[in-house]
Amino acid sequence: MTRTNGNAADGSRANDFGHRRKRLGYPAAAAVFAIGMAGTTLPTPLYGLYREQLGFSELMVTVVFAVYALGVIATLLLAGNVSDEAGRRPVLLAALGFSAASALCFLFEDGLPALFAGRLLSGFAAGLLSGAATVTVMELAPPGRAARAGLAATAANMGGLGCGPLLSGLLAEYAPEPLRLPFVVHLALIAVAAVLTWFLPETVTSARVRGLRPRPQGLAVPPAMRGVFTTSALAAFAGFSLLGLFTAVAPAFVAETLDVHNLALTGLVVFSVFLASTAGQALMGRVGERRALPGGCFVLVAGLVLVGASLLFTSLPLLVAGALCGGLGQGLAFRGAVTAISAAAPPEHRAATVSAFFVIAYLGISLPVVGVGALTLGIGLRNAGLTFSGCVLALALGVGLYLARRPPALR
Repeated sequence: MTRTNGNAADGSRANDFGHRRKRLGYPAAAAVFAIGMAGTTLPTPLYGLYREQLGFSELMVTVVFAVYALGVIATLLLAGNVSDEAGRRPVLLAALGFSAASALCFLFEDGLPALFAGRLLSGFAAGLLSGAATVTVMELAPPGRAARAGLAATAANMGGLGCGPLLSGLLAEYAPEPLRLPFVVHLALIAVAAVLTWFLPETVTSARVRGLRPRPQGLAVPPAMRGVFTTSALAAFAGFSLLGLFTAVAPAFVAETLDVHNLALTGLVVFSVFLASTAGQALMGRVGERRALPGGCFVLVAGLVLVGASLLFTSLPLLVAGALCGGLGQGLAFRGAVTAISAAAPPEHRAATVSAFFVIAYLGISLPVVGVGALTLGIGLRNAGLTFSGCVLALALGVGLYLARRPPALR
């Protein structure tokens, strides 16, 4: 009798545990996603302080930033499909582990190598999160909530990226230990995210961990959806180029050209582009998937015009206007692209395809920014920014016109 009651009690506890897992659906997964992504932009307002402390150039700032992007791309190419095989939850926990290791590198930073290591580890975290967390949020959506979950996934991505510089800017400006406290706070948030992840339901029922080895997969895109993938990825490349400008170069422009040295304000400027991106994603339901991609590109073009004008006329209000307009266009195009790709990809290849999409996006966030850093050495920060704005404007306009004539075929 006692044994029976014990078994019943064990079964009851197991059922309660399972019910708790089920209640932690896509909003909890989105929170984990946002916390992980916030760590990737946390150092943005602090680069000026690191430059003063370590004495490196603006080019080195963009190289440090690009190391992060290289970490993302390498992870996406090597392990973009690992959550399809090992399960979503183990991959999310691994991503949070990389994020914590990155924070520790910055927390105990003692020179440029620690910055490189921290950014590389942060890239590993973002690479795992970009595919696995996006798919997890969407797969945990109950029936009839797919559109809302899609918004939650893309908003968590951009919202997390925006909250990173806002948090560190506020702490660095108004709290002690500006190069330490932001990372202590983020470590606490990672601990919360790890607990949430542990209680998330596993959506991959045939997960196998034993014998699993990461392997290079290239850009794994099913042949039947390459048309949708190509147009979506081009739009993402243009939009992420703008994000790269704001997360790597805009803080230096605010401080050196506009003579604004308030780190909280710098963080707010960077936050504004990601806030607008989130707002643009929310608009896709009204605009529609077919019009979101070309429409987002055209709004992005308007934002780049404003960014160029802010550089030309040395105007902070124009820079903020460019951030808001450009972010709106980027977000509109980005959500349309993610939704189109997720809908077109076969379930067994969904995470790998989304990861391949983010490879192209992160090429956009890294390569043009390093170009700006290199140009800064020869023609100055303002002229380098103007050159960047003109090139990305031409790309966004060309992609928008192409998509307007040949919108992606959506199922």
